Amino acid sequence: MYASFKSIGAYVPPKILTNKDLEKIVDTTDEWITKRTGIKTRHIAENEVTSDLAYKASVDALNNAKMKPEDIDMIILATITPDYFTMPSTACLVAEKLGITAPAVDISAACTGFIYALAQAKAFIESGVYKNILIIGAETLSKIVNWKDRTTCVLFGDGAGAAIISATEKKEEAITDIDINADGKYKDFLITPGRGVKYGCESDRIWLEMKGNETFKVAVKTLSQSVTDILKRNSMTSREIDWFIPHQANYRIIDAVARTIKMPKEKSVLTVHKYGNTSSASIPMAINDLYKIGKIKKGDIMLLDAFGGGFTWGSAIVPFNL
Repeated sequence: MYASFKSIGAYVPPKILTNKDLEKIVDTTDEWITKRTGIKTRHIAENEVTSDLAYKASVDALNNAKMKPEDIDMIILATITPDYFTMPSTACLVAEKLGITAPAVDISAACTGFIYALAQAKAFIESGVYKNILIIGAETLSKIVNWKDRTTCVLFGDGAGAAIISATEKKEEAITDIDINADGKYKDFLITPGRGVKYGCESDRIWLEMKGNETFKVAVKTLSQSVTDILKRNSMTSREIDWFIPHQANYRIIDAVARTIKMPKEKSVLTVHKYGNTSSASIPMAINDLYKIGKIKKGDIMLLDAFGGGFTWGSAIVPFNL
């Protein structure tokens, strides 16, 4: 029995915040943001929380697969912006909204969360425990950024993406390989220091903080190496990849990694200009964009690549089977 990527869905809140809007909030310009990040707009949740976004993305994925909520055996939700600080998990809240009773768990791997969820789903299915697992990346990052800090508030947006991973006996539909890893020595490069039992709630440090230059350097090196390793391990080259779908953090990072691994521009998927950095949601949202415009087709090979706070990182080679 193999694990197969069977469906995709996504949701973004209706409110759009442009770079021009940000010029009125902080000391920045549209030109500065675009040149340094490639971001033009991002979506902001106003009267919605992370579970709301996750639920709507999940319904989209279920509809695309022509499946019902009761077909789902487990929910794995990746987020760093849960509805509640400790409990209940956001995955449990999504299960309630879907009207099902099933194992439901949150994982925290920052921007690599969706690939971590994919790895867990693959393991559960290939060990014969479950047949259909709903994996979700959902974030309301606008709630943890400091809107006075122009180095971070311009980067992030809100959104959710969901996928259904199902059992199959067809080897050609199987998820080829997943590589995940982490190194805690970089923990201070990307952190929300005032949120947690270690420090309580420090009112002046509850926001996301990032050392941008240091993060950029490690991200490019680590992402490039992760992709190189997984391709080599599977005796593949970039020519055999139909779509390179990296975490949408920053255009300069995506471009640097694509050039390093010799990935043609026409194969690299870019949505960062529309949504900004949506952390764990960015990869499934990008896949969904491809699906909605009819670019990706059944059997296409996706190469996923992500890097996030922790630091965590991961890559995956995945056939698209919707």
